[in-house]
Amino acid sequence: MSEVVQKAKLAKQAAPKLGLLSTEQKNNALLRMADALVAEAESIIAANAEDLQRGRESGISTSLLDRLALNRQRIEAMADGLRQVVALPDPIGDTLEAFDRPNGLQIRKVRVPLGVIGIIYEARPNVTVDAVGLCLKTGNAVVLRGGSSALHSNKRIVEVLHDSLKSTDVPADALQLIMDPNRASVDEMLKLNGLLDVLIPRGGASLIQNVVKNATVPVIETGAGICHTYIDASAQPDMALKIAINAKVQRPSVCNSMETLLVHRDFAERHLASIAEQFVQQMVELRGDAEAQRLVPTVKAATESDWDTEYNDYILNVRVVEGLDEALAHIRRHGTMHSECIVTENEANAARFLQEVDAAAVYHNASTRFTDGFEFGFGAEIGISTQKLHARGPMGLPALTSSKYCIVGEGQIRG
Repeated sequence: MSEVVQKAKLAKQAAPKLGLLSTEQKNNALLRMADALVAEAESIIAANAEDLQRGRESGISTSLLDRLALNRQRIEAMADGLRQVVALPDPIGDTLEAFDRPNGLQIRKVRVPLGVIGIIYEARPNVTVDAVGLCLKTGNAVVLRGGSSALHSNKRIVEVLHDSLKSTDVPADALQLIMDPNRASVDEMLKLNGLLDVLIPRGGASLIQNVVKNATVPVIETGAGICHTYIDASAQPDMALKIAINAKVQRPSVCNSMETLLVHRDFAERHLASIAEQFVQQMVELRGDAEAQRLVPTVKAATESDWDTEYNDYILNVRVVEGLDEALAHIRRHGTMHSECIVTENEANAARFLQEVDAAAVYHNASTRFTDGFEFGFGAEIGISTQKLHARGPMGLPALTSSKYCIVGEGQIRG
């Protein structure tokens, strides 16, 4: 029996017991895990240092190293995320609707766990903690398969979490980590119908598409983030600069960072040169269309493929557009339905943008960097769904539930 099947079976066996636990029992386990992470921060950082060293030796990019890196502040933030999940209402058992039928049947629709959730992700070890916290709070067992670049970090984190569960009512087998770094382990997870109830991929476009195209287990797709900011003619220059810089530079390695800046021609004529200068000072490489190059000669020529690239790096596309219609057309063609922003003082244009852009999160005068479960008040998040079925946008606790109908009768039979 392979490691993948063995651990999926253990999770499947633990799921029924986990699903029956009270909110208090689950919260107690989450608090124990949060305390354990902080107490074992140094051992986690030491394991993470091994992954960082291997990453440097293999030549992975600075932005990916940033996604991989852990320090005490980031570990404390992971622990705080668990504590925030504790403070959130437990959706399990909530009544979604209730009604009586003319024949006397009382029908109630309630939230229930999904069962066993498989999560396939790449270089961010904080995803390990976020996923565990959200899954256990909603009564779901979880099978994790992280990227090989974070193997030591994830192993140590899960060891710490497992140890902390021993003194709680949560069965430790409800949390499983696949250690096999070969792609075959991913391929095996995609076909575990009957053991896994749903798969959630988190990572780059190639990982997500592999899961979506090849899985027979149901998938919740978390899409790539080719996010745009459109600066309209009426935008306040200072606000536009702050939002654009934040959307790209605050943390370029994540999916809600901006990859393309669209600028109204009138605004560009007045302000694009000064905005470009600020980006250059932040070590951002600019690639643009002919008009952007005319206004800022240091901008490199963008290729057609650049508009469809999620860089996750200090690279930004710039395009000058004639107005809102052209900006909307560009987003429809190149966006990934993740996060899009308009910076404008024109309320009619803002209303059109909010209504017409088809994305999980659409912003008016705010950075796309806010598309995040923590920022939305969900505590942690399991991912950002760009599909439309079951869940969309940052997925917190309710997104990890299903429902069932409970029907109470008095001996009714169907005639």
